[in-house]
Amino acid sequence: MKTFRLLPLTLAVGAALALPVRAQSLLDLYESARGYDAAYQSAKAQYDANLYKAAQAKANLLPTVNLTAGATTTQFQTEVPANTASRSFDNQNVSVSASQPLYRPANLAAYQQGKRQADLAEAQLLTAEQDLIVRVSQAYFDVLGAQDTLAFVQAQKTAVAEQLASAKRNFEVGTATITDTREAQARYDLVIAQEIAADNDLRVKKLALDQLVGKTGTAPKPLATVELPAVQPTDVNTWVQTSQDIHPSIKQNLIALEVAKLETEKAMAGHKPTLDLTASATTNRNIGGTALSTTDTRTNSQAVGLSFNLPLFAGFATQNRLRETLSLEEKARADLENAQRTVAQGTRTAYFGVVSGMGQVKALEAAEASSQSALDANKLGYQVGVRINIDVLNSQSQLYQTKRDLSKARYDVLVGGLKLRQANGSLKTDDLQGVNALLAK
Repeated sequence: MKTFRLLPLTLAVGAALALPVRAQSLLDLYESARGYDAAYQSAKAQYDANLYKAAQAKANLLPTVNLTAGATTTQFQTEVPANTASRSFDNQNVSVSASQPLYRPANLAAYQQGKRQADLAEAQLLTAEQDLIVRVSQAYFDVLGAQDTLAFVQAQKTAVAEQLASAKRNFEVGTATITDTREAQARYDLVIAQEIAADNDLRVKKLALDQLVGKTGTAPKPLATVELPAVQPTDVNTWVQTSQDIHPSIKQNLIALEVAKLETEKAMAGHKPTLDLTASATTNRNIGGTALSTTDTRTNSQAVGLSFNLPLFAGFATQNRLRETLSLEEKARADLENAQRTVAQGTRTAYFGVVSGMGQVKALEAAEASSQSALDANKLGYQVGVRINIDVLNSQSQLYQTKRDLSKARYDVLVGGLKLRQANGSLKTDDLQGVNALLAK
């Protein structure tokens, strides 16, 4: 009678997926990435620079004050017949001047642009934060997926080894042919190759995660539950409608359109007059006199006035500049429309991807149960002689492949949920809390 020893699959997989001693949660690694990732640090530095640049535009509305000072020494020589005289005298002067714009439409438009540039910088930083969340989450679950794959391959190797040993025993007692042994040996060699590839893939995935978060030897916590949260809201149109109001890409293009309109106002200001309030105070001191006098003098003067300027003709530069800004304004409007369409399409794609992933998870869960039943039936059939060794080996391969697919599908759904929120622009750090709650404590 053929003998077959049942592999304790749950024990083997559970041991391979055992929680590391110093495992890190998704939130822990995300916080590490915020302080280490070069792409995010670059975006943050650019955000700070844009804020300072935006503040510079306010300077055009504020007064300017200048201090000037000078000192000169003059050597003066007079020559007349039979007489030559020379002397020197010094001149010192100090002047303080101030100017306050009263009416400069171009400066006001530039100030409004500066404020919008600050909003643009905020939207750009939000985009970088969302991108970092998705990259860390993807790398995190890539490691978990690679760990699962390696564990399943190792469990399959153990099962195939048991089947190989059984085939050899049966051949020795004459109840099976050499074909069973060779089939089991071929499958065992194949699983060894798969184990090597899975182990290397895990190593590469861990290195990628280490580089992203700035740590070595990262050990992500595995999922503590297989119950995945449902997509809320369930209407794709709600996701799309929300994206049109909050998505950073749409905000950036909307701000770009407003900046383009303000640029048109600046161009139109080229035809308008400007008016400034000016004031100055000057002190001039002559030591040793002047060229015409030998008496020391000191003069103080103050002036307050208005400076008015009206452009009359600039060689059609203003008119052409206005045409240029109007064309750029139309371009910004088209870019905004394109961004709205792209975001809507991306949101729909991400939504249906998550819904499809949830369906795949349920289907693979059913397939896992069916594959396990098929394997049990083939094992029993092999023991009683109605199934051959290759039937059991094929059932084992199908079961472990289904387990790998199911594990990957679950991780894809979790990452897909984050990508859905990124697609519609609502992704925040708080969204990681929900995913983090599914991990082992």
